[in-house]
Formats: sequence, structure tokens, C-alpha cells
Amino acid sequence: MIASRLPPVGYCTASVAAVLLFLPFVGNTSSQRIHLNPNFTMGESFRYHIESRTTTTGTTTTPIANPEGASQLKQVADLEVRLDVVGLQPAANGTPGAARLRATYEKASASTETDAYDPAAASLDAQYNNLQGRSVEFTIESDGKISHITGLDAAVTNPSAAAAVRNWINAFSPSANLPPEGIAIGQKWSAEHPLENTPLANLLWRTSSSYLRDEPCQVPGQSASPAQNPTETDATQAASPGRLCTVILTTFEILRHGSANADATPEDYRHNGLRTSGTWSGNGQSLDTISLQTGMLLRSTQTSTQKMDFEIVSALSGSKMHYAGQVETQSEITLVPNAPAAP
Repeated sequence: MIASRLPPVGYCTASVAAVLLFLPFVGNTSSQRIHLNPNFTMGESFRYHIESRTTTTGTTTTPIANPEGASQLKQVADLEVRLDVVGLQPAANGTPGAARLRATYEKASASTETDAYDPAAASLDAQYNNLQGRSVEFTIESDGKISHITGLDAAVTNPSAAAAVRNWINAFSPSANLPPEGIAIGQKWSAEHPLENTPLANLLWRTSSSYLRDEPCQVPGQSASPAQNPTETDATQAASPGRLCTVILTTFEILRHGSANADATPEDYRHNGLRTSGTWSGNGQSLDTISLQTGMLLRSTQTSTQKMDFEIVSALSGSKMHYAGQVETQSEITLVPNAPAAP
């Protein structure tokens, strides 16, 4: 028998989000460059709504047939996260210092529909549901990069859920991967990034990004100006009428690096006496809206499709596991206004 090492439900969504949020940026343009450095105020509080949908279809063939195994799963996760600024470091050279934030999951739920019972899906749903009321702290450095995440192990134990939480945290600081020289309207850049933790080696993401335009910022449900609504935080005020936001589009595809006939076995699989072969492809895009004033993400929408067809073979026994399937994902992260204070 071969121990299953297929990506768990939600893995592909997390992988797509991770790569899109960790892109290296390069490129040149003669237009005026801007810097989207994060800028926080001690005690500031704001909220994000996160929604993701994943549809997985596929079949797994193993030495022991399971006619009751699930072949289709549809999972929806819905969360609302409150971010509180709990610490600030002094600014240096006119740039903002590092900020310590606490993310509290005020609402968290997930549900999965399958054509057969799947214990892995049920476990992942439980992990998302258990996030409600829990908190994770992290630091956003002066360059926007995320560091010193604490409390994650206590909040979730499922690897897929933990990866999703990390990706959402990184999404809160989109400036982390902007070039230090700044960006300008019309600028385009491309990059390649290894796709790790998959059953096939030498997979990579090829991305193409562009700074499309600036446009008026808008937070869903916000109608009053900052002067009219004193309950708004600085983050929400930055999205009020008259403020501008940057719009960045990123598209990607998954490719195999090197010869198609080369051994596709990752080293950790080889170390455990396994051999792998097959194909893994995909494509998608992300559209991000970022405040020019605060460097904060106002909205990010992502879509992707991945297709997998691979086989894992035990070098010792010769037993095989074959998987063929497709994963479609849609996700959205949106800054939402804080609720008005009680009278």
C-alpha cells in the first residue's frame, strides 16, 4: 500500500493564493513612481471580509478500490476578521516603522458538499469553524513584509487551514512585494516562482503583472465622508470619496521546467521510496486594489483552475496510486466599514 500524499481539500486554493501574494516584482517605466508603504496608527481597528469557493472534481485509483469515495467536493468558507494595531515601532528616515497587529476571527464558517462522505473535508470544515473567536498576531515590517506570526498553531492544526490563514495574513500587506524603487502606471513585470509541496518536481508559476490605473477608492457599504462619520478608522477614511487607489492585475500559469521526459519525483518522495510521474497545469488571475494613502489592501479577487493527472508508485512493492482531477477556485478579500458605536 502507498500512504496517500495527495494535497488535502483547500490545498490548491492556498497554493494559488500564496504564489500570487509572494510575487517578485521587476520592471521599468518613465512615469512617476509611487511607494505603497503601510501606515498605521496605534489602537486603530478595521475589518476584512474573506470568502472563498473551491470546486474539486477527480478520481483516485488505489490497489484497494473504494466505490464510495467522493469524486466531487464544493467548499465555501466565509470569515470576518478584525485587525487591531497593538504595537508600533518608531519611524526611521521618514518611513513608517514596523506595526504589530492582532487578527481576531469574529466570524468563521465553512461548509462542504460532496457526492460521498469525505472525512478530510469534514475535518477541514471543523478547523475553519473553530477559528471563530480565536486570534493570531503578526508584525508588518516597514517594507510591508510579514514576520513573527504567533498563535497560529493554537488556532488551527490542519495544514490546509494553516496555509490559508497564512495567505490571508500576507494579503493584508500587499506592499510587501513591490519593488523598492516604487511602481508607476503602465508598468509591467514578469516572474517565475517554484511550486513546492506537490507530488511532481520542477513545477513553476510564470506570472505577468501590470499596474493598470488609479481610481477612486470605495469600501462596500460606505456612504458617509470621514467628517460625517467619526466612527470610521483611518483605514476606512483612506477609502472615502476623493481618495485614490492603485489597481494591479496579475495573471499566471503553471508550467513544467525542463524536459517532459525527466524524472518528476521530488526528493522527499524519493527519500520515502516513492516515484512519481504525470502532469500538473493551471492558470488564473488576481485583481488587487490598494490604497495610495495607507498602502492597505481594499479588495482582492482571485480565480484559478488547476488540472492534475499523476501517479505515485512504491519502488519497493510496485503498488500504485493514480489521481486525475481539476480544482477551480474563486476568492475575495474586502475591507469593510467598522460597525457604528452604540449610542
